[in-house]
Amino acid sequence: GRDLLKLKEDDMRKVRGNDIAMIFQDPITSLNPVLTIGRQITEALELHLKMDKNAANKRAAELLEMVGIPEAASRLNDYPHQFSGGMRQRVMIAMALSCNPKLLLADEPTTALDVTIQAQILEIMARLSKELGTAVIIITHNLGVVARYAKRVNVMYAGRIVESGPAAAIYHEPRHPYTVALLRSVPRLDRPRRARLDPVDGQPPDLTRLARGCAFRPRCRFAIDACAEAPPPLAAAGAPGQFSACLRANEITAKVGVVA
Repeated sequence: GRDLLKLKEDDMRKVRGNDIAMIFQDPITSLNPVLTIGRQITEALELHLKMDKNAANKRAAELLEMVGIPEAASRLNDYPHQFSGGMRQRVMIAMALSCNPKLLLADEPTTALDVTIQAQILEIMARLSKELGTAVIIITHNLGVVARYAKRVNVMYAGRIVESGPAAAIYHEPRHPYTVALLRSVPRLDRPRRARLDPVDGQPPDLTRLARGCAFRPRCRFAIDACAEAPPPLAAAGAPGQFSACLRANEITAKVGVVA
């Protein structure tokens, strides 16, 4: 693999949009309001794939059809404000996939959408990932989305991965105290009607003044003195392919119980 942090700007520009593409959480602020949708899609096709204008317009219409926008060819001359929120996000997906990237980063891709439209957008992404062979990384705080669509999960806290593993293992046998607390804080329909929510104790840390040890230590019910010495490294714990950055990872499930 290549270390992208060491690439020159010209080399990195070839990677962006071509090998790696991104979908942002708010399409209305990501799309240029004074350019047509068609122009914004064809720009990448002309730049990266060296298509002429006619070929790029034809491909742009195909991409809009692929993401479920009706009468796609006639919508190429429309502006972002002429699309609904869900349709704008479909346009963002079409733009991101225009150059057949190997990796698609989706940053909270459904945050501004209602639940029904959220499901449609996620299904489109899942379908196109299979059809085009594009790997997808979803950045989200929505644990329901993760449970439904992710095969592998990385749980982050204070800018570091604290647990990583197959989705089933993370949800049913978490091995980091933050993952456990996060899952316990989710409202559930099978709880008693008047059951109190179980929030994560304490406050998030100041990222500009992180302590030397584990960042979660002040909020952790399993913390010991050794946790203050250095951030624990990710180490194998639990199921095959599961890793936890916790000194007591192998004690967590026994003490907390299975989290569904």
